Amino acid sequence: METPLVSIVIVCMNRMDNLVPCLEGIRAHTSVPYETLVVAYRFSPENLAKAKADFPWVTFLESNEVRGFSENNNLALWQARGQFCFVLNDDTELHEDVIGALVRDFERLPADAAIVSPLLLNADGSLQLCGRPPYPARYYVLQQWHLHKEPIDDTVGKTPLFGEVFRTSNITGAAFLIRTDIFRELGWFDETYFFTPEDIALSTLARKKGYGVYVDRAVSLTHKWRTTATRMSPAIRPAAVRGSLIFFSGGSRLKYVLLALPVWLAEFSKRSKAALKLRRDPSEANRIAWETFRNITRNIFSCRTPKEIFTRYFHA
Repeated sequence: METPLVSIVIVCMNRMDNLVPCLEGIRAHTSVPYETLVVAYRFSPENLAKAKADFPWVTFLESNEVRGFSENNNLALWQARGQFCFVLNDDTELHEDVIGALVRDFERLPADAAIVSPLLLNADGSLQLCGRPPYPARYYVLQQWHLHKEPIDDTVGKTPLFGEVFRTSNITGAAFLIRTDIFRELGWFDETYFFTPEDIALSTLARKKGYGVYVDRAVSLTHKWRTTATRMSPAIRPAAVRGSLIFFSGGSRLKYVLLALPVWLAEFSKRSKAALKLRRDPSEANRIAWETFRNITRNIFSCRTPKEIFTRYFHA
């Protein structure tokens, strides 16, 4: 068996409509030796059988217990044989040799380079994200009050190292290439955060260890995240908020309270507005929104872990 240069890792939650074009894009546009590991999260027996039959070159790992993004990815990452790992969301599509281009970037990047990510496009072709600048705790709080918006292009005003490759601060978990040895050294994804901000936590830790994080804006793929939202928001969002507060407080209880209070006030305001909207229009979408904000405000000051919060509200 050929040793792969890249181990492609994808987590898919029983969404064949996402997985099929994602895998087809990989097969059509990847030039370097690779293996593909798909974590089939809570797949129906029918979909799992079909996926295995249609994509015999993919290794499928069944995951049927309640697990978050980090845990599910780690199931596959522990088995990765490649020199690099390419972590990819299932709701992405490749239309060019993204992986090969990012691997070639490493041939010219400094020796401390750990991660390089592509430019992300929305489904309509508009820019979604190109690198990510520093994201301190105050930005997170301000964003909850709609007083801060993260820039979508971290290369503006910067000088590239070469070509269209720029140093950046953070990555998005939707798509990035990382050296496997460094990923292993960093302990893979931190499973504390369950959903978010595992990507910022990873790149922050890498930078603290002296490694470089980069983005190549000449290489792009499509990330259809706005079109793949689920009804799991009442379980996902509370877990995500709790995880973000844990990360940004850095283990300090005092800092946690100081961050959590304005976030709780922001979310309570959203909860109140959602309740009024639900009263006027008792639609399913409005009910989900109200439940989401209710669950967030109930758990910001709880002692539950993000996983415990998700498990409490998740309905299979």
